[in-house]
Amino acid sequence: MSIPYSLLLLLCLITTTTSIVTADRKTTTTRHNRFREAPQFYNSPDCPSRITEEEDQENEDVSMFCSDNSVHVAMTLDAAYLRGSMAAIQSVLQHSSCPQNVDFHFVASVSTDTQYLYNTISKSFPYLRFHIYRFDDSAVLGLISTSIRAALDCPLNYARNYLANLLPLCVRRVVYLDSDLILVDDIAKLAATELGEDTVLAAPEYCNANFTTYFTPTFWSNPSLSLTFEGRKACYFNTGVMVIDLERWRDGDYTRKIEEWMELQKRMRIYELGSLPPFLLVFSGNIASVDHRWNQHGLGGDNFRGLCRDLHPGPVSLLHWSGKGKPWVRLDASRPCPLDALWAPYDLLQTPFALDS
Repeated sequence: MSIPYSLLLLLCLITTTTSIVTADRKTTTTRHNRFREAPQFYNSPDCPSRITEEEDQENEDVSMFCSDNSVHVAMTLDAAYLRGSMAAIQSVLQHSSCPQNVDFHFVASVSTDTQYLYNTISKSFPYLRFHIYRFDDSAVLGLISTSIRAALDCPLNYARNYLANLLPLCVRRVVYLDSDLILVDDIAKLAATELGEDTVLAAPEYCNANFTTYFTPTFWSNPSLSLTFEGRKACYFNTGVMVIDLERWRDGDYTRKIEEWMELQKRMRIYELGSLPPFLLVFSGNIASVDHRWNQHGLGGDNFRGLCRDLHPGPVSLLHWSGKGKPWVRLDASRPCPLDALWAPYDLLQTPFALDS
């Protein structure tokens, strides 16, 4: 079933407003939130120089986004998840050995007040090198099918499909991060993941998951579709943490390949869960595996109830509150999960002082 543009945006707005009101019952919009300035973090002495003096003098754009010594981080940005985004940025910088070499690329919907987003980030991170790219919702709107949770249907959730089109051509590799996570390790280690000769992206794989549940019986009962994964060791991976070779993505026209699966979904309903299944159809079994420590996901619980969950066994470099429950919402509601306390130190929200005795 096709979703009218106005209806889809209304659903996104309702979901956004609900999350904001739940998170902060004293306000009805994130515009009333204020964030404190984060401390500045400096490179260690052995960090490579981002650019040569000659390059800096020749072209300021080169000095901003084209250095091979930079770690490029891409995130989507909107009002509903801004508090989470701020915490994620803070965690990246705090645990980086070369924080001054980290460049941020934010993608925001054209329907969003990007000036507000820009001003908010600039005030909290006045030293940060970043750029906000405007994502045209109409590029993906006609391809979106309803999923199990309305928040998953917002066009911005699909912006990661278009990073190769949005970011400068000189950005060859990018680490994509969701807004509901924090790092407790150096992002340069993740960015340096070996991709091999022709692999396009890297992510932690979870081969014990029941892969068949991500697709409908219609998909598995169709002989031509069910052979999609033949010859591939298809494992689940979470698209909230990925290392992407943008040059190889562009050369392979992978945006179009994802869109083709979304177009098929509109005709015959082959999956139920938002933007994830098209990525699995295109890449699963053909990615470079990353240690699980780099995406301890699912801390937000499932997509219906958002119950508390524990960490997976093993070391932790990144905690990810994927799922319905977000730490800032549960903390403000005085119903936090135990692991939400690990997110709280990175929260930059500036709460007003209680003047009444």
